[in-house]
Amino acid sequence: MDERWIEVNGRRHALPADPARTAIDFLREDLRLTGTKVGCGQGDCGSCTIVVDGEPRYACVTPVAQLDGRRVTTVEGLPAASPCGARLQQALLAHQAVQCGFCTPGMLMAASAAIDAGEVRDRASACAAIDGVLCRCTGYRKIVDAVLEVGTGAPARALTPPPRAGEGIAVGRPLTRLDGVEKVDGSQQFGADGIPPDSLYLRAVRSPHPHARFVLGDLDAYVRAHPGLHRVLTHADVPGRNVHGIAPAYADQPVLPAGEVRHHLEAIALIAGEREAVAALDLSAFPVEWEPLPAVFSIEDAARAGAPLLHPQRAGNLLVEGRVLRGDAAAAIRDAAHVVTGRFSSSFVEHAYLEPEAGWARRVGDTIEVHSPTQAPHPHREDLARVLGVAEERVRVVPTAVGGGFGGKLDMTVQPLLAIAAWHLDRPVAIVFTREESMASSTKRHPARIVSTMAADSDGRLRAVEFDGDYNTGAFASWGTAVANRVPVHAGGPYRLAHYAARARAIHTHITPAGAFRGFGVPQTTMSQEQLIDELALKAGWDPLEFRAVNALRPGDTLPTGQLLDDSVGLIECLDALRPRWAEARSRAAERNAAAPAHLLHLRHGVGMAAFFYGCGNTGTPNPSTVRIGLRPDGTLVLHQGAVDAGQGSNTVIPQIAADALGVPIGRLHIVGPDTHLTPDCGRTSASRQTFVTGRAAFLAGTALRRRIRGLLDAPEDAPVVFGPGWVGVGRPGAVLDASIAMNATTGTTIDEDHEVIARLSLRELPLDAHGYALCAEERFDPPTRSLDITGQGRPYATYAFGAQMAEVEVDLETGRVRVRRVVAAHDVGRRVNPTLLEGQIEGAVAQGVGLALMEQYLPGRNNNLHDYLIPTVHDVPEVETLFVEAPTPIGPYGAKGIGEPALVPTAAAILNAIHHATGARVREAPATPEVVLRALAAAGRSFPRQDAR
Repeated sequence: MDERWIEVNGRRHALPADPARTAIDFLREDLRLTGTKVGCGQGDCGSCTIVVDGEPRYACVTPVAQLDGRRVTTVEGLPAASPCGARLQQALLAHQAVQCGFCTPGMLMAASAAIDAGEVRDRASACAAIDGVLCRCTGYRKIVDAVLEVGTGAPARALTPPPRAGEGIAVGRPLTRLDGVEKVDGSQQFGADGIPPDSLYLRAVRSPHPHARFVLGDLDAYVRAHPGLHRVLTHADVPGRNVHGIAPAYADQPVLPAGEVRHHLEAIALIAGEREAVAALDLSAFPVEWEPLPAVFSIEDAARAGAPLLHPQRAGNLLVEGRVLRGDAAAAIRDAAHVVTGRFSSSFVEHAYLEPEAGWARRVGDTIEVHSPTQAPHPHREDLARVLGVAEERVRVVPTAVGGGFGGKLDMTVQPLLAIAAWHLDRPVAIVFTREESMASSTKRHPARIVSTMAADSDGRLRAVEFDGDYNTGAFASWGTAVANRVPVHAGGPYRLAHYAARARAIHTHITPAGAFRGFGVPQTTMSQEQLIDELALKAGWDPLEFRAVNALRPGDTLPTGQLLDDSVGLIECLDALRPRWAEARSRAAERNAAAPAHLLHLRHGVGMAAFFYGCGNTGTPNPSTVRIGLRPDGTLVLHQGAVDAGQGSNTVIPQIAADALGVPIGRLHIVGPDTHLTPDCGRTSASRQTFVTGRAAFLAGTALRRRIRGLLDAPEDAPVVFGPGWVGVGRPGAVLDASIAMNATTGTTIDEDHEVIARLSLRELPLDAHGYALCAEERFDPPTRSLDITGQGRPYATYAFGAQMAEVEVDLETGRVRVRRVVAAHDVGRRVNPTLLEGQIEGAVAQGVGLALMEQYLPGRNNNLHDYLIPTVHDVPEVETLFVEAPTPIGPYGAKGIGEPALVPTAAAILNAIHHATGARVREAPATPEVVLRALAAAGRSFPRQDAR
């Protein structure tokens, strides 16, 4: 009988004995080709795309039997197998088309197959080439640009390498990602990629009920009855405190509950065993008895008298209430010339990062070492130490690459399960969530129920805002406290307000916890408030942009919290940048509507806008980052920066800042990334704080090291510092320090006499510190804030991002379908550290904003997959134009502020305002699905007769 084989990347392998095994399992487990990713396991996301005899296939649903005698290419073999492979990889890097990188292998394989087949001829076919692969980070546009370039043979866009000798500074340069190569060649290690081959695997037993008591049966007998199982772990096996949470004072989430579950698919036990044995289990036979209990799902039911309490100490299921008060809002509204009021609602929204939670852990001596995708390594270490009942030094958290986060990987998910298993078992342990587990157990965007009133004088000046918002925080606290405190600060929008009363409450229900999701409640709040601003403008007879401009915050204004704003307020400049595009777009929409032929009268065009401000960092609480830069005896400069890069670019931006602060080419830096044993605490990757806070710490560390070197050599402040092999020196006072000095000194070539090194210090003669450095600087930056008092007065944030976005939409009055055609985004970023990375953040945020506005609605227990839960595809994203305003903040690194969350805040609101402009109907419910839009049209008397009725 002939041998049955599969050729993978040019090498033949015997066909596995079990022909029903999936291709993804064979590639990842047998061949250790982990570049092909598992995002859903159901053929919905495309992350697992491979090429089989020239055709793209989903490896997660392809049995190996279908690959018998066929040639398979994965991302690892792409450059050799595909004529366009190497160039396509370079094009993705050059266009900054890579963010977290999890979908990148799938994108590369799908695009290369189409390009090699000659199918990419224009932008539409470039989109079609990748329409089977989802991306949650980039907004697709830069990916399409790269595919189009390669597919049509257009001139290659050049990479932007680090500055070389004499080329000047790094800040402001569109530097290609320093970690980009490993993202496009498949070598980047995510949570499921580095699992040791000898690991035991963990599988969670989960509740079928949203609220129930349970009793476990004979677990030892269960283990004995299933060969390959080693142990079942329960709450009794948690060696320390069986609870974790974002803030210790509010920690309420058990690692494994003792006898009661509070949401559907909450884990109650952990089965450990050999991989095949664990995977084969039928958990319906697990020994547990359930007693279902009454559950509450809505804010209204949870807050009513007599409702079951999720946490006995929280009366009325109220987690926390935040307030900001100023003046007399009620009286000002009574006396105002123009008043508008509205009720708004939004739904749960799933993060839908492409990488499901996964990781592994092991015991190393007396230390538990946890490898996982996390946005918060040091906070996780603190929490894990409490769970294990040990000192923090006995826990090491090593972040893997993060395949998308957006706030959803701030909370612990797999980490405590891995830690307690590694504590009890004598082998490495691993866990990989299915997509259903990921969606059922990870946090969501808070649904909001909002009642708000705004008032203006007859001259168009805002007088007052009254805001009341309730946010469904689900079963556990998570980030509900942050949402309830951030929302009241922002509910007035970026406008001057003398009278203000805002309240926000976080309410518990028996639903998957709601947590941090790119904006901490502000995007859904902005959807209500910016619609009211539009209504008020129209009622007062103002153009919506001009109404915003006349009321916009300016430097020197005071917020309702009593905080005086500094000079870093670029809102007026953002509105000015939008003004000509606003006028053109409104005119274009009017012309299209007026000129529509009879058969297209049901398609109406509209333009809307929304402005915003957003506090960078935590709300009125300590928010520090610490960065270390060390100089080894051989002259190597080492940057220790613990900011997790979840795709936003901190692996590139922080080194850009550090290099300029030191005065060296960025290539001179050896970078040590996040690892709680190797890098100081840079805080969570959240709240748009890493560029601002960690970037400032990097700037301070670089500046401090230069200052120390000058001090050791008794050199003046203007003397350039030079780093050489085994020595450090200074140049002539007043000489211009540029990259050529450091580069020439390092390579040993002759230094121009204009840059003469006048003093040197031998590094090998200096004593080494505890980290092994001859010279070192470690600096901490904590933004100056002041906690809010009982009326919300204080300084909640040290600086704010400002901006405005404009959306052009097309609304089908027959079907209710809305298409976003174009978005123009004007953002005050303080200072552009890396312009193309900023563009990528805005384009990705716009795509998420489209989802928030029009399609994304997580229904607990009903759509825990990427087939029923819809996120934007490449065909749903609009054209995006980005306009940057630079209003530097004096305390930011080179003036920089955050962009990750601010870029999303106004998008959905602008889209909803555009729907109103197109139709005259106001949509007060998000997402604005076709059904919701049709209801709004009917309520406004704008229903259009359907085609079959005419």
